[in-house]
Amino acid sequence: MPDPVPLRTRAYGLPLHPIVLGLPFVCFLAAMVTDIAYVRTYDIAWKNFSDWLLAGGMVLGALGAIVGLVDLARPAVRANRLLTPYAIAYAVAMVLALINNFIHSRDAYGAMPTGLILSVLTVLVLTGAAGLGAILLRQSRFGGLR
Repeated sequence: MPDPVPLRTRAYGLPLHPIVLGLPFVCFLAAMVTDIAYVRTYDIAWKNFSDWLLAGGMVLGALGAIVGLVDLARPAVRANRLLTPYAIAYAVAMVLALINNFIHSRDAYGAMPTGLILSVLTVLVLTGAAGLGAILLRQSRFGGLR
């Protein structure tokens, strides 16, 4: 019987790629929240939390990209038309996050409001990528990809 999920990497019978991609999303979402907290309070601890969350999100995002490249080894996965916008959205989010890391490396006063804007954009793009990923996963389970 063909593999019902187009992902080669698995953890306990669950596809690993969506799990791994959820981790940087949580980091970037938390960085956005801490950026908002910094803008409201001007407490430097919030900006430092954002710095660490962005760095962790980038590391976990790189891990997700590696897992995604392993999944691309299957021709059936590459044949889906939604894969290209999904990959582009994920790559754009990682580039935004990288730029945000550079912005946050400045002093706290110089990092805002640009850092907050980039955090919001990163979360919005990753939300779109997650929606496309959910559609891809649903198609693969219910007859789209085999």
